[in-house]
Amino acid sequence: CTPVTEDLIRRRAEHNNLEIFSLEEVSLHQQDIEKIEHIDRWCRELKILYLQSNLIPKIEHVGKLKKLEYLNLALNNIERIENLEGNCFLYFTFRHSALNVLSNSLYEWICLPRLINWLDGKEIGRSERIQSMQGLDAVRQKIREQEQAYLQKRAQEKEEAQRKLQKSQNSISEESNAKQVAAGREESFCEDDKDKEFWEEPCAYTPESRIEAHRHIEEKRKAKEGERNKDKKQKARTLITADGRVLNVNEPKLDFSLSDDEDGNNILLDLSVYRYLDTSLLDVDVQPTYIRVIVKGKIFQLVLPTEVKPDSSIAKRSQTTGHLVVIMPKAQELVKPKVSPVSKSSRAIEASTGNTSKAKGLEKLEVDPRKQSIIDLANIVQEKKTISQGPLKLQCSRLSESIQDIEDFEDSPDIPPLI
Repeated sequence: CTPVTEDLIRRRAEHNNLEIFSLEEVSLHQQDIEKIEHIDRWCRELKILYLQSNLIPKIEHVGKLKKLEYLNLALNNIERIENLEGNCFLYFTFRHSALNVLSNSLYEWICLPRLINWLDGKEIGRSERIQSMQGLDAVRQKIREQEQAYLQKRAQEKEEAQRKLQKSQNSISEESNAKQVAAGREESFCEDDKDKEFWEEPCAYTPESRIEAHRHIEEKRKAKEGERNKDKKQKARTLITADGRVLNVNEPKLDFSLSDDEDGNNILLDLSVYRYLDTSLLDVDVQPTYIRVIVKGKIFQLVLPTEVKPDSSIAKRSQTTGHLVVIMPKAQELVKPKVSPVSKSSRAIEASTGNTSKAKGLEKLEVDPRKQSIIDLANIVQEKKTISQGPLKLQCSRLSESIQDIEDFEDSPDIPPLI
């Protein structure tokens, strides 16, 4: 069962910015509440209170809610009404609640003429109020007689419920001690038969029967949760093998692309997560050799082609597609030679002139590219200049030197003449 706590009321006060001191309307239906408490101290400005489909046995602690105008207690176990003296304008709804004679008096005689203006959608008129005041002594005597009869009936119902509960507990203990013959699918069929038998068994509409049905539903819910948790543990996916090998896993079944950015020396992951998925539901974990992304509890794991730097990695969402983009720098720096502007221009010229040296695998050696930024194609092959020849001219100085050598020559008799 759920107690009325401050956290519960705040969670139900989202329309009031989670503020409860100025709260005028709150809905606490289907919360398995068994007792009305604390609301009169925390929500003094309350005008509308929804408490239907709970397990509340009596109306209490609402007398201090002076501004309360509407109280819905349908589908509860109401047997007593207390502390309504301070509520002057209150609209009640008890429909389909387990009411005793005190509550039934509200329907037949309206014993609180100044406190209740509406009852189950019907306005209480002046004639009904006058009628309730006539023969009040006789009405009170009749109410006491009905109350005694009702109390005896409720005592029998409680005794019968206690006996049935004891029998049910004994049968459960006997089944737990007995050996299980059927297993697997046959056992599930047996559970379905028990559930069908429980709901088809006739019973009186009493607070005990409603509480028993509630407990049965809770047991079924807890059993299913236990089975789901057990299946999750048994079907726990292996992410890393015993020998340390990382496996690729894609539980959310999302499209992705892994690319190598050579210019930036990065590994890029583009994961196609849902466009309107809240980023708080994503958890990214980058390791040197793999990346793991948890999307709404489902695991996406991918082995990387090379080692990366986890501390320098960046994860972000695309503003257009909503995809998750993870940039992971490589651990090994890539050293590339810098290409000078001259070589780029020369390559462009070679491509425009149709030079096939690159296709042959030959490279041109650049000689002092600072002096010449553009190659002069006109001076690659120089033409030979023709020199016009005139009459032969001898230099006088050279001729005088040769004549002087002849004059100074002396013939040696020892050397024979040339023939």
